[in-house]
Amino acid sequence: MPYASYLHGGRRRVGRVEHRSDGDHLVPLLGLVEIGRDTPTEVLAGAPELRRESVPVGQVHLLPVVPAPDKIICVGLNYHTHVEESRRDLPAYPVLFTKFASSLVGAHDEIVAPPESAQVDYEGELAVVIGRAGRRIPRERAAEHILGYTVANDVTMRDHQYRSHQWLQGKAWERSTPVGPYLAGPGEVDVAAARIRTEVNGAILQDASLVSLIFDIPTLIATISEFTTVLPGDLILTGTPGGVGFRRDPQVFLEDGTTVTVTIEGVGSLSNRVRREAATAGASTSPAGSGDRGRTA
Repeated sequence: MPYASYLHGGRRRVGRVEHRSDGDHLVPLLGLVEIGRDTPTEVLAGAPELRRESVPVGQVHLLPVVPAPDKIICVGLNYHTHVEESRRDLPAYPVLFTKFASSLVGAHDEIVAPPESAQVDYEGELAVVIGRAGRRIPRERAAEHILGYTVANDVTMRDHQYRSHQWLQGKAWERSTPVGPYLAGPGEVDVAAARIRTEVNGAILQDASLVSLIFDIPTLIATISEFTTVLPGDLILTGTPGGVGFRRDPQVFLEDGTTVTVTIEGVGSLSNRVRREAATAGASTSPAGSGDRGRTA
């Protein structure tokens, strides 16, 4: 069954999603305030429901599915079409980079485009959420460590990404990476058959099958857990297919007011409007971990 992290009435909660004829509702789970390190598979599945406090999804603020993951590990160049359009050699080992929790926003929050970048790009991706901790996980046991799947948009500032051989400076901008809307359980998604699609202002610019991953999900979990312990709530963004704006002719970049929608069959859809952040010299903000993490105005 799908789950969501959300804010309602000033309270952070985790809810089970019920698909009803009058729209989706969230049934809060007793004692849980967000999906993450404290909600491994057994805890999430066994939490009692507070059915009397059910609320329509339209009345809550959806947070990133995991608002404060311990780790966000992303995979680059993991579809043949993206490798080809990038004019790179086929990788023999997954290309890995990281983001920070402060990069995340919810499924309908604004994507904040920084004034320092003129090349803000979209990258629709499937994200895997870890449900059980593990180190050096064998590929054939990887499925035991999956809590579920969600949708992500690995928004990238291309003019910063390629300033060095490392990609961090183009990938980890604050309030730029939508993740959501729901966590879909492994039994609810046929990863081998599902398609991923990205639309920019209604035009389909990415459309691919998840079976096209160069390194599949068990391989990614085995590879990553070789060098670090994966924990409940950790996110693995599995890569984007071909069709990114930077490689198009003419190029397509996200501008103020652009709407980007990423849909994965059986998982869900997130849709976000881009807001260009004003340049303010010397400005300071509260830490992303305080208050309503992941929420944007």
